[in-house]
Amino acid sequence: MTSDRFASAHEMVREYAELEAKMADPSIHEDQANARKLGRRYAQLGPVVAGFKAWKSAEDDLNAARELASVDADFAAEIPALEVTCDLAAEKLEELLLPRDPNDDRDVILEVKAGAGGDESAIFAGDLLRMYMRYAEKHNWKVEIIDATESEMGGYKDISVAVKSKGVAAPGESPYARLKFEGGVHRVQRVPETESQGRIHTSAAGVLILPEAEEVDVELNMNDVRVDVYRSSGPGGQSVNTTDSAVRLTHVPTGIVVSCQNEKSQLQNKESALRILRARLLADAQEKAEAAASAERKSQVRTVDRSERIRTYNYPENRISDHRVNYKANNLDSVMNGELDDMIQALLDADKAARLASTS
Repeated sequence: MTSDRFASAHEMVREYAELEAKMADPSIHEDQANARKLGRRYAQLGPVVAGFKAWKSAEDDLNAARELASVDADFAAEIPALEVTCDLAAEKLEELLLPRDPNDDRDVILEVKAGAGGDESAIFAGDLLRMYMRYAEKHNWKVEIIDATESEMGGYKDISVAVKSKGVAAPGESPYARLKFEGGVHRVQRVPETESQGRIHTSAAGVLILPEAEEVDVELNMNDVRVDVYRSSGPGGQSVNTTDSAVRLTHVPTGIVVSCQNEKSQLQNKESALRILRARLLADAQEKAEAAASAERKSQVRTVDRSERIRTYNYPENRISDHRVNYKANNLDSVMNGELDDMIQALLDADKAARLASTS
């Protein structure tokens, strides 16, 4: 193991020191957006710098012991343990240097949509939303409902929420880093509340995870956006069906359409719709960039398949199954109460193993 192998780590240590100096300058905080960007990068580099220093210290100790082994038997006796320590530190540093998902420091827009299964699907969509809200609460994240269309029987036909960390999240602990593999079709097997004969039904709901974009991330020309206003429908108070407060945005170049009607004010609905539109445009641009990249690059960025029917929630057997990594556990009741970390960690571990394999 030579230091040449970790040349990129040397560069990160240098960048970390430069960022530390910049952030000590009070004037940097006059531009809050830039200050947040620098803060995220600084937090991102911290574990790599700590890992590099641990490896370098272990390597220096090992080299010193080898040099002195011929004159002092005590140093020779320490060499095997020091070699193990150095190898472990090098493995850890290799993991820290793996290509990162560029969105891993972001907040998310989380959308849940009812699918096949009618009223039961909408009820299940509401159950999924509560599951994610409880998970967010356990991680001290803030959840903000952006737009929702409720179902008459309970639950949601579709709902969009913003999940945001409070302050700068530690690397790997942001909402996107933890939730990015939740996107896909979630299937439920249970006896619905609407079932009178006790038969088990299968229905589904779709989950979409979008990294939330800041204005500086997406160049959005409002001349490319068609804005339509119309009257809201469904539950929502006095303004529903009386004023043209609902807003539909159509991004003409891409055909992406976003509608919001949750707020009483047309301006508030427009701002909410713009947040979702920016997130979808960012995701669309990144997907196109990935499609144009090589298969190797794609495997480094996104290795856990986000295909349909990613997970099954079997209520009669209290079993949760994630089909992408063959994860199964009989703790569905705990999962629906927000205890998602074990399952999410299995997905993250599978992704890391695939990225390690692609670089070996």
